[in-house]
Amino acid sequence: MPHFDPSAAAQPGSGIYGLPSTRDEAGVHVLPVPFDATASYRKGAWMGPDAVAAASRQVDLFDAFTGRPYEAGIWQAEPLPNALELNQEASRLADGIIAAGGDLNAAGHLRADLARVNAIGAELNELVRKATRQVLELDKLPVLLGGDHSTPFGAIQACAERHPGLGVLHFDAHADLRVAYEGFEWSHASIMENVTRRLPKVARLAQVGIRDFSEDEYELSRRSKGRIVTLYDREWQRARLAGGDEVLRIVREHLSTLPEHVYVSFDIDGLDPALCPSTGTPVPGGLSWADAMLWLEELALSGKRVVGLDLNEVNPGHDVEGDSWDAMVGARLLYRMIGVALMTRR
Repeated sequence: MPHFDPSAAAQPGSGIYGLPSTRDEAGVHVLPVPFDATASYRKGAWMGPDAVAAASRQVDLFDAFTGRPYEAGIWQAEPLPNALELNQEASRLADGIIAAGGDLNAAGHLRADLARVNAIGAELNELVRKATRQVLELDKLPVLLGGDHSTPFGAIQACAERHPGLGVLHFDAHADLRVAYEGFEWSHASIMENVTRRLPKVARLAQVGIRDFSEDEYELSRRSKGRIVTLYDREWQRARLAGGDEVLRIVREHLSTLPEHVYVSFDIDGLDPALCPSTGTPVPGGLSWADAMLWLEELALSGKRVVGLDLNEVNPGHDVEGDSWDAMVGARLLYRMIGVALMTRR
């Protein structure tokens, strides 16, 4: 980009992060998936991709740790075909099921509605898988931008097919190990249960920041014979209070459980809710900004190779293109994740 000034204001008509990157030039392809049909508390994450893209134009592109990620080229695709229409239909049908608490006996039509929502989820997964596979075939870095946390299943599937033995590094407030939560096979609360049950080529799931989970989820992790390694927020916060080298030891030890090829899945509610107050299911506690940066920087230095990543559950509230704090945080987090991923690929 010989005529691009990274210190100047974003120019009209430029892409994500104010970049002039084209599809063919860019080493990073961002795939927006505006879908949050199964959101069980507060909807709005479907607006996340547009809000993050708008906020990204305010992000300084030089980074003291990752350098100049923009030089690799970052390009954002159009939303997946029919994603908005699928979200509207599935949301309309899912709302009644959510209102009934997943009790399909509450009204006779709910079973048919549930079947259609599940079919839409499977259709979306295939769209995401194909789009991600195309990015991988071009030897680019696929970056999924949701949407709720149900959206990256197809991306993880495509990465696992290309890199058998894949590890997933999962940042979240929730374990997301519920079986078909509220009857939704592809619920945002079931993404990692689906990954570990349906994708045998995923060898390890390493979770960070988990602080809201059911007893069944706790037992599933405990009985997984090491396939699921969960660092609960209680353990993390106690280490932080202890100070010294304990925090760094825990980070490095947890990252060492991952195989060479890693997919990073970041639900923004893994952060302290002060950083994402509008997210769909906020939970007290979580990672500070400095905590999250420590994890990402240590990942960059770990010798692992990031083959794909996602950022989900950014909910701009009522301000999609204005001064949404959630989107501002999300845009900066995404840029740092991209920079770290590029560092691991050099």
